[in-house]
This record gives sequence, C-alpha cells and structure tokens, in this order.
Amino acid sequence: MELKNILSFIALDSPNRARAFKKQLDFRVNGLTHFPYKYRQSIHHDSENIRDLIYKGYTIIYKINETHSRIEVIDIFKYQDK
Repeated sequence: MELKNILSFIALDSPNRARAFKKQLDFRVNGLTHFPYKYRQSIHHDSENIRDLIYKGYTIIYKINETHSRIEVIDIFKYQDK
C-alpha cells in the first residue's frame, strides 16, 4: 500500500516520473535475486537476512528468505529527519 501512495504522490507532479521511478525500483528489487546481500544489513532490524536498499531517498527494507529462495519486501519509506 505504501508504494502505491508514494507513486501517487510522485504522479501529482509528473506521471512519467512516477512510472520511471516504479520501473527502476522494480529493476533493483528484481536484481536482488542474483545478489541478495548486495545492500547493507538493515539499521532497523537485527538480522543478517534483513537489508536496506536505498533508492532516491527511499529505504526499501527486504528480507532474504533462504528457506523459500525468495526476496520479501517488508517496507518502503522516505527518510525524514525528525
């Protein structure tokens, strides 16, 4: 649901940029199947199998599920200084 909200927000400014953002994000996430440990261990979770992919100011938290040989996206959010 959060990704849909992010894309809708980007599309308010430019539908083309929203589509390009989604396409590039899909490319990066799909590439994780070949190199699942490419990105840093998550600073939000204490597990070697949970990673943070950073893309254009957004953090995509994903889990490497070795049992089922898949990548599971847990969350996506934009960094905000509090």
